[in-house]
This record gives sequence, structure tokens and C-alpha cells, in this order.
Amino acid sequence: MRLTKEVYVVGGGDYGFNLSHRLDSHVYVINGGKELALIDAGFGPGTEQILNNIREDALDVGRITKIFLTHYHADHAGGSARMRSATGAGLLAGKEAAPAIRAADADQIGLNWAKRFGFYPREYELEPCPVDEEFQDSACFRIGSLQLEAVATPGHCMGHYCLVLRGGDRVCLFASDQVFWGGAIVLQNVPDASVQQYAASMERIQKLEFEALLPGHLTVSLRNGKRHVDAAVDGFNRIGLPKSLLY
Repeated sequence: MRLTKEVYVVGGGDYGFNLSHRLDSHVYVINGGKELALIDAGFGPGTEQILNNIREDALDVGRITKIFLTHYHADHAGGSARMRSATGAGLLAGKEAAPAIRAADADQIGLNWAKRFGFYPREYELEPCPVDEEFQDSACFRIGSLQLEAVATPGHCMGHYCLVLRGGDRVCLFASDQVFWGGAIVLQNVPDASVQQYAASMERIQKLEFEALLPGHLTVSLRNGKRHVDAAVDGFNRIGLPKSLLY
């Protein structure tokens, strides 16, 4: 499903457009002309549907050269091994997340915890996946004629990154699980979540210049996306927290 001249959403589940497996995060394709890149890989079982969606958007799966992971939670990264194998693309992840992705560390990423209360199926097993390149804050990448910048935004979890796309018809912020429509956030009771880091990360992305907010779930905002970040920052600056996406 085409969003801008350069960006498509090709995957997503119950917290999205139900384009693929019900537990998939949004999966985006960036079309840089001579090459394509994926933002996140989904949960795993929906990989073939995601690839079919890419083909139905008249995009050549064979031109996918890079898969960027925003963080290591299973709905975003669980499909990494399948997607990497299916496309032959290089997998890129933040340096903080890379060890857990390589080892399929279900405790580190909170998968076993989430399975205990039924968020993920008990029979689901995370597949280890090679990470071809680790990135860190301010790393920049070329995707054909476009540029993608990694912005470290810890708080939702260790090693969470937003990605800023420049060079197309508008500047896009791939916000992953950092911020959603209306300023909602996802702050979970897990060891690597931090209120203070989350608030600092929100203030950091508030300083970025962008037009489109493309989160990891639910509604996208193709224009005036900064207003959702402003709402979240305002929530952090009051007693309490911004509203939660989960309730």
C-alpha cells in the first residue's frame, strides 16, 4: 500500500492494517529507485504474505538490499531470519540489539515474559539470525537516491531506534514504538524500559524536522506528524505519563 512516492506499508497485523500476520508490526518498504529497503521484518509467520504484498505493489523483491530493524521485540524482528533468507538482503540492527538477535535470546527481548501471559503464542520460537551490520546513533545509509539516518531513542527498550528518511517528496520519521497517533506511547514493565530515557528520547525527536510520522503500529500521519510528538512531550512534562497505546 503506497503512502508516499517512496514509501509503502506492506505488512502489519491487528494493531495496524491487517496486511499480514496478526502479530506483525508495520513493515515498510523504501523505494530508492535502483534499490529497496525494508523497515522491520514482522513476527515471522507472515513473511510470505509480506513478500506477496510487495509484489502486488509492483515492486521487485529482488531489489531489496537492506533490512533495517528498529529494535529487537518479536513483532518487529521475529521474522528477521526468514526475511533475510527469502530476499538475500543484508540485515542491519542497532549495536545494542544485535547480540540478542544473533542468539535468539528470548529472555533478553521479553519474548518469554510476553508468552507467559498470552500475548505471543506459547509454541512460537524465535529464530537466530545473523546481523550483517551493526549501526549506532547518527549512522547514515544510502538507499538509492535517498538517505536514511539512525536516531537512538532508548526508553521503550534498550537499543530502540527511530529512522529518518530524507531526499524524497517529504521527510519521514519511522518512529517504530516510540510514539503513535495522538501522542500515545508504549511503556512496558520490563527491565530494559526506562521512563527517564523515554522522555529524553521524545524530546530529542521533537527537535528533528520531519513531516510524516510512520509508527510501528496503527495510524500513520503523512503531514504535520510532529504534532503527535509534541503531544507526547507535553504528557511527559506533566505529572504522570502520556497515554498508553495498550489501554
